[in-house]
Amino acid sequence: MTNPGPQALEALQRSLGAQFNDERLLRQALVHRSYLNEQPDPALASYDRLEYLGDAFLGWVAARELYARFPRYGEGELTRARAALVRGETLAEAARAMRLGEHLLLGQGEERGGGRDRDRNLAAALEAVTGAVLLDAGEDAARAFVLRWLAPMLEPEGRADAERDAKTALQELAQSRGLPLPVYEVVADEGMPHAKTFAVRVLVDGREAGVGEGRRKSEAEQAAAKSALAAPNFFP
Repeated sequence: MTNPGPQALEALQRSLGAQFNDERLLRQALVHRSYLNEQPDPALASYDRLEYLGDAFLGWVAARELYARFPRYGEGELTRARAALVRGETLAEAARAMRLGEHLLLGQGEERGGGRDRDRNLAAALEAVTGAVLLDAGEDAARAFVLRWLAPMLEPEGRADAERDAKTALQELAQSRGLPLPVYEVVADEGMPHAKTFAVRVLVDGREAGVGEGRRKSEAEQAAAKSALAAPNFFP
């Protein structure tokens, strides 16, 4: 994708629900390092620094909301819930809802490899946009931006806490049995970059514990973990 013009940036700001005073910050939040590797531009920087800032701010907002909303949670429960809220899969889903991937500036290789819908890229871009909002409009505006998509996940019916994370549950179960951490292997990768299907198996102590499929590798890993948790007589 070429550098987005005014109309594209305006459409993105509507999707984000955030209006920028300095659109240069928004442009920077869209630049993957692969784009600059192929098309060096002294006027552009990658989103890496904004990602760092946004990541820190997201963690703070999540921690503050969990602390206020769930007074009975202990330190361990708060830590696990915060990790689930700001993990890559959660951020990537929020970014997809905002159609953020459509506006990323990617190198040709990253584009061909499905980078526009890759969880890692989408999560990093959302963190970068958060950092950009923080610099452009201040803490209150950035917190409001985050809570527009984070708040529904904090409700009882939609909370993205660790209890609903099969990979975390499987890891904790394996550790409780004195077993090594689960290992996930992609056993099939089919389809076009924009419409792939992944099949993943999970190994615990070298044995296959479960298999799963999904449109993204993270979904397939979660499905494999759920399969392992449901497997009868696998864990002693």
